[in-house]
Amino acid sequence: MGRAAEMLGVTPAFLRSLGAAKLIEPQRSDGGHRRYSRYQLRLAARARELVDQGTALESACRIIILEDQLAEALRINAELQQSRDQPPGNAGRRSA
Repeated sequence: MGRAAEMLGVTPAFLRSLGAAKLIEPQRSDGGHRRYSRYQLRLAARARELVDQGTALESACRIIILEDQLAEALRINAELQQSRDQPPGNAGRRSA
């Protein structure tokens, strides 16, 4: 946790507060140390950015969750649009 906090320029308490707010749930090492994924570190960095701008921590976490949901919905929409725009293949057709 200390290394992650150092990388982000935050305190370990800030990272713990993100866990308490259910924004990130780090894995634990065999020794019980918190282990953060790159994705979780990106979320924590975004939270820090919002908090630094004056957003309350709980509000920042909600904003990040909504941003993440929107990005996922846009990704799914793009995939569906792409599959809809592709010309139909020869699947299911029989040759005579």
